[in-house]
Amino acid sequence: MKTPVKVIYSFIAVLFLTIIFSSFKNGQTERYKTAFPYRQAGLTERQAAAHLLSRFTYGAKDGEVDAVMKMGLERWFQQQLDGKLPDDSLNLLLNKYEDINLSNTEVENKYPRANRVLRLAIQDGFINKDSVNKGDKPEYRALIRTYMEQKGFKPEQELLRQFINQKILRAAYTNNQLRELLTDFWFNHFNVSLTKNQCAAFVPAYERDIIRPNVTGKFEELLLATAKSPAMLIYLDNFTSTGTPVKDDQGPGMSNNQGRQFRNNNNRNNKNLVPVKRKSGGLNENYAREVMELHTLGVDGGYTQSDVTQAARVLTGWTMAPMGEEGYGAAMKKIIDQVGEENLKKRGFVKDGDFLFVPNRHDNEEKTVLGHHFAAGGGYEEGLELFDLLANHPATAKFISTKLATRFVNDNPPQSLIDKMAKTFSKSKGDIRQVMITMVSAPEFWSSAAIREKTKSPFELTISAVRALDANITQPYQLFNWVNRMGQKMYYYQAPTGFPDKGQYWINTGALLNRMNFGLAIAAQRIPGVSINLARLNDFHEPESAQAALLTYGKIMMPERDLTATFKRLQPMLNDPALTMKVANAADKAAASGDKTMNAADKTMNDRDKASNIEDKMASTPEKRKEDKKNNNAMLAQVVGVIIGSPEFQRK
Repeated sequence: MKTPVKVIYSFIAVLFLTIIFSSFKNGQTERYKTAFPYRQAGLTERQAAAHLLSRFTYGAKDGEVDAVMKMGLERWFQQQLDGKLPDDSLNLLLNKYEDINLSNTEVENKYPRANRVLRLAIQDGFINKDSVNKGDKPEYRALIRTYMEQKGFKPEQELLRQFINQKILRAAYTNNQLRELLTDFWFNHFNVSLTKNQCAAFVPAYERDIIRPNVTGKFEELLLATAKSPAMLIYLDNFTSTGTPVKDDQGPGMSNNQGRQFRNNNNRNNKNLVPVKRKSGGLNENYAREVMELHTLGVDGGYTQSDVTQAARVLTGWTMAPMGEEGYGAAMKKIIDQVGEENLKKRGFVKDGDFLFVPNRHDNEEKTVLGHHFAAGGGYEEGLELFDLLANHPATAKFISTKLATRFVNDNPPQSLIDKMAKTFSKSKGDIRQVMITMVSAPEFWSSAAIREKTKSPFELTISAVRALDANITQPYQLFNWVNRMGQKMYYYQAPTGFPDKGQYWINTGALLNRMNFGLAIAAQRIPGVSINLARLNDFHEPESAQAALLTYGKIMMPERDLTATFKRLQPMLNDPALTMKVANAADKAAASGDKTMNAADKTMNDRDKASNIEDKMASTPEKRKEDKKNNNAMLAQVVGVIIGSPEFQRK
């Protein structure tokens, strides 16, 4: 009898181990399994699915509510957190933007800045240095273009055009919607701007290699990766910061002007705030200040000006490795050549990709930040120690949790939710994935105060319209121009704060007019390179009237919402033959009274997009336009345009 018993126990043991192994094999989905409390908030499963789609995608596509319900809400969310769904169709679209995959070094060699091109052209005898900025300017520009073509150089704007195009295509078409939303969130949190020309060419790799791969990982790893990236090092000037002391009247390492700038930087209500330019050399506090105020602790995080100065000293010597033949870091290349790469580590240098720690630029004296003592001679390691201190500080847990809740729950999230998320942040040592799960598992996420209480940014509005209409995009930059016109020039926000994440920033009279104007334009197919088929959305059933079209398409584009009040508000606009003209004129007047939003570079890039390639032209053949017109009659286009421009469609 003993043998059968042993067999039974052995079988049970094997089965137990198999179950345990399977739970590890299936990864985090099993370990984080939870149930969403939407029924306690009075929501049906369909309403809950629609809410998930409104917050964790760029907008629901027709049929996605049913798809989420079939999969299960919790499983769908876990799948989005994993972010590993195949994107074969999207990747085919991205293939023609080959330069978005270049390394920073390759970018430096292929997209040299104008001053470097000019210097090389003079060195090669292609341009006489005495003729620079003299004579016929068009002829001079033509010479530069010819020289660049011969050398295989491209203008930087071409790289940025490809970069912006891929952003729009990813948001519109990726199956991993949450990963793309979080990429947008964290880029905005760790903002760098194309307005700072010196770092613009490094922004594509910054988003691709630093932000996107780390959006659901450990916050400390993301923080450190941004700190070591060339884009951030240049944007906030830390690449020039050295241990050389600066004379001051405001405390160690702080001049009168720097003191004034610190006070000015604390007034974050000024949306035009930009990083201050410093003279090269000496201590630079720009990054140290922003890493505390904007990236980790928050403006009320308990740090002082002394902490800023001391942290800046900790981060002296953090700069860029040499990139390109004559690009940034070229001066450091001479030092590396003298030392020899094999001896860098022995001498205290640390090279990590495009990052370089230079020990002879570092302040080696002792320091104290937030009460934490850094012994003298800590070198590169004390920088890692500083980021560990900042990333795991209680103020950081609260600040990051507040920003995530503001983005995904409510403009003014309840303190109870922030406390839950902050507790998870601290307990998990900044595991972003776990913080997101805590947020979506909390009753506050499903409460009436959260449902449809967020306002779409111009970019979110644009992409949600594209997704709702199942649009075919062949000229993405045309949509960027519309996003720009509605007030959000992506990647060009100058201040390190990033774009505000509250609805009041986006909504004003001019913005609302431009949103309605956009809705009417995309529905009527007046945006080049963006085609739709409205009839197909309704299985080619033509509505009997404008009112019937409003009811039908309203439900398709805004699923699981009570649209009674919206329909009543929109009906007077349905049959106004002059509506499009009225809205366009009003929008133009509003724009004329404000700032011009499209500069010469935008126009150049827009013109290039109009004549991009054969595929784009084929997508707009006479036969295709005839078919589109057949499936998008004027009445239906106006109805759909009014829906997109309605206050209800602005909500998510």
